[in-house]
Amino acid sequence: MKKSDATIKKTKILLIYTGGTIGMVKDYDTGALKAFNFNKLIKNIPELGQLDCTIDSISFDVPIDSSNMNVEHWVIIASIIEDHYDSHDGFVVLHGSDTMSYTSSALGYMLENLRKPVIFTGSQLPIGDLRTDAKENLITSIQIAALQEDNMPVIQEVGLYFEYKLYRANRTTKINAEHFEAFASLNYPALIESGVHLKINREYLFRPNSSKKLKVHKLMDQNVVILKLFPGFNQITLHSILNSPNLKAVVLETYGSGNAPTDEWFALELKKAMERKIFILNVTQCSGGSVLMGHYETSKHLEKLQVINGKDITTEAAITKLMYLLGNNISPKLFKTICETSLRGEMQ
Repeated sequence: MKKSDATIKKTKILLIYTGGTIGMVKDYDTGALKAFNFNKLIKNIPELGQLDCTIDSISFDVPIDSSNMNVEHWVIIASIIEDHYDSHDGFVVLHGSDTMSYTSSALGYMLENLRKPVIFTGSQLPIGDLRTDAKENLITSIQIAALQEDNMPVIQEVGLYFEYKLYRANRTTKINAEHFEAFASLNYPALIESGVHLKINREYLFRPNSSKKLKVHKLMDQNVVILKLFPGFNQITLHSILNSPNLKAVVLETYGSGNAPTDEWFALELKKAMERKIFILNVTQCSGGSVLMGHYETSKHLEKLQVINGKDITTEAAITKLMYLLGNNISPKLFKTICETSLRGEMQ
């Protein structure tokens, strides 16, 4: 006998609003943007009523611009998901686009053994704007978070949805401040493409260990830095950065496939830092591609020093991975091996 609509259990989605352009509406009296009242979500976006799911919402007490996003806010988001993990089937996090790749990458590490969708989205224009991209991003993100097959979520990882594509969050970088297509994932294909139908690229989906329960990590060590090389970069600057108080790890953004100056002082400063147990992670400055240490003469000295190979990881995923590993007190002997291992599909 066919179940009636009343007996079919609807998927429950929790909408988490942290701030950002997507949650703004224009006050037509003053012309200023103000935070959207998510208690009136269905009323303001009636299209959501057509989705076959139940939507709850929760908002930061004081919504923030994503430029002010920090580790404490990451812990709040992770804690909200932890508190509602058993009661909800999926999560959509509304977040400013500027630091969305950092936050979503961090949450990927913090939510170990995640088996439900956590979809980050935002917009380039406010939700009340006539030409806004906010409605499509929000509606499709909720629809993706609610996707189930055989009573299991289709997406079981942290994703980032923007302008018709769902990406693995820790593979993304914001590439444009003005276009609706604000994000790219140059080293990994889209997980879902939204057109007339949702095209799911199943072979690229992340599948966690189904026998383990969610474990939420809330200790992220902030004693890290991103150091970008450029022609003219000098020893005084490098020495100053590597001798910063309490520094524990560096994301070294090198040229091309992991290349750096071969000046003796450069290798010497790195060697001294590594002897002080400061971890150096080599990532490429290029938007796409991978580090191949030893491929050119200008990277053999880094390979010889046993600098950590970042392979094709993004800078955003690299810096948050260092925070996560340092926060978990990984043994210095194992740190390089674990850092070079893909934990949440963040590298090949």
